[in-house]
Amino acid sequence: MTRSSGVRAPAPDGAGAPRLRLPEPPEGWSAGLDGIFRRLLEAFGPRHWWPSALAPAPAKAAPFEMIAGAILVQNVAWSNAARAVRALAEAGLLEVAAVHAAPPDVLEPLIRPAAYFRQKAQRLKRFAAHVVEQHGGDLAAMLRQPPAQLRAELLELPGIGPETADCILCYAACLPVMPMDAYTRRIFARVGLFEPDVDYHAMQAFFHAHTPEEADLRGEFHALVDALGNGVCRKRDPRCSACPLGQICQRVGVGSAAAGPADP
Repeated sequence: MTRSSGVRAPAPDGAGAPRLRLPEPPEGWSAGLDGIFRRLLEAFGPRHWWPSALAPAPAKAAPFEMIAGAILVQNVAWSNAARAVRALAEAGLLEVAAVHAAPPDVLEPLIRPAAYFRQKAQRLKRFAAHVVEQHGGDLAAMLRQPPAQLRAELLELPGIGPETADCILCYAACLPVMPMDAYTRRIFARVGLFEPDVDYHAMQAFFHAHTPEEADLRGEFHALVDALGNGVCRKRDPRCSACPLGQICQRVGVGSAAAGPADP
């Protein structure tokens, strides 16, 4: 990778042998992403993403529940989005046809916990309308499309950007696509893999080049990165002494904060 892509080779990691059948890692990085994946998995355990808001872990969300959750969680904590998902389910509105038929003033009070409830109600209805109008209401058929076609279609819908689209591809369509987010950029810039201003597509291209083409593994990797970014590698006051990547992180020892309580 060139510097213009925002990707650079990090310092060596002294971890053990790879377990994940990876392509050749970048020069100067002995363990590759497999070592990071293993450290995160040992620290946090399987994340069982996308988690269902309707059943205890390790239950995973059904496709429309996952998609509704991905829209509702934008700019809000997952606990708030989960409350909105449960309210929709209790009202019998966690289905494509039901959301399509429901007027906005029925949806809005149910999803109020997720914030921006008027905007998000419109986004849910626009998604449901698209499935009904373009796919006869058959969400499974929509999700069976070729990955590039499905992604392009999703990106045409209001409120669905690259991260949300890739979460849908990974967790609803079960395709080997690894979503990127601000946590990914922050963590791997601190580790020394990316430049701080690396763009979304450069990050994703790197992870896709250096991980097996397996939906479950890439989905798990994304979930583990989010677990680290949410509770340990925080934007402010990172808990560096509690970080499972501390031995390979360039930030450690350079003004990093001592461990403190996790974010709520």
